[in-house]
Amino acid sequence: MKEIVVLSGKGGTGKTSVVGSLAALAERKVLADCDVDAADLHLLLSPSVKQETEFWSGQVAQIDPDKCTQCGLCQDLCRFDAIRDFEVDPVSCEGCGFCFHICPDEAITVKENLSGHWFISDTKYGPLVHARLGIAQENSGKLVAQVRQQARKVAEERNLGYIISDGPPGIGCPVISSLSGTSLALLVTEPTLSGMHDLDRVLDVCRHFDIPALVCINKYDINEENSRQIESHCLSQGIEVVGRIPFDNVVTESIVKGIPVVEYSSGIVTREIEKMWQNISERLARN
Repeated sequence: MKEIVVLSGKGGTGKTSVVGSLAALAERKVLADCDVDAADLHLLLSPSVKQETEFWSGQVAQIDPDKCTQCGLCQDLCRFDAIRDFEVDPVSCEGCGFCFHICPDEAITVKENLSGHWFISDTKYGPLVHARLGIAQENSGKLVAQVRQQARKVAEERNLGYIISDGPPGIGCPVISSLSGTSLALLVTEPTLSGMHDLDRVLDVCRHFDIPALVCINKYDINEENSRQIESHCLSQGIEVVGRIPFDNVVTESIVKGIPVVEYSSGIVTREIEKMWQNISERLARN
């Protein structure tokens, strides 16, 4: 089983559009949306949810008004200012438990927190494992790990050859949780100064975890000089640029229709993505 994660150093590079197209092109795969803070792969794949499971993570304090004598000690000592008028603000509470330990009336308990939900769904392109993190909830890295674990389980049960994951942007905890232990990272960038800078950052993360990386330059023709700089920089580091997708309004049209561009159009964008997937699958077959 080969696990591919599609990443970008920043948001808005077209990462999810690329994953949607790979979903349509690849065979025998399970799809995973690891961008749990802002999941949107389902907008392209129109999943039918078959299983929904609660995700419990972290803790939050609760005050029993029947036991509380309103001494004010917890309010005075909470460093997160999460207790006001003898009630806990669950958004501000960090679940550290300090108030529980110092309450003289034993009026405070610390309970596990419902942080979100994860789903196993069917799509016309195969099974999709995805999640939704609750508003203002943390521990997205743990939820990403749960999504990946369930995707591997589905792949093993159904004897599927690939896991294709839509990873989160940036280089933080959710990205590390999406990347570590995968077979290959496809890094989608764009020929802008911010795109070039953030590509370097996510390449450093891949090197740190010893994950092979390939690069796709999206909208490469909006600044061909920057695209050449990206290719030269990647070449100097032994990294292959496997995709050069031109700017085309057909991509926006396909997103509006909720259809992967490789199914919406047979133009140059589709041909370039097909060529890129062939290069990726050949690379995986060699490893």
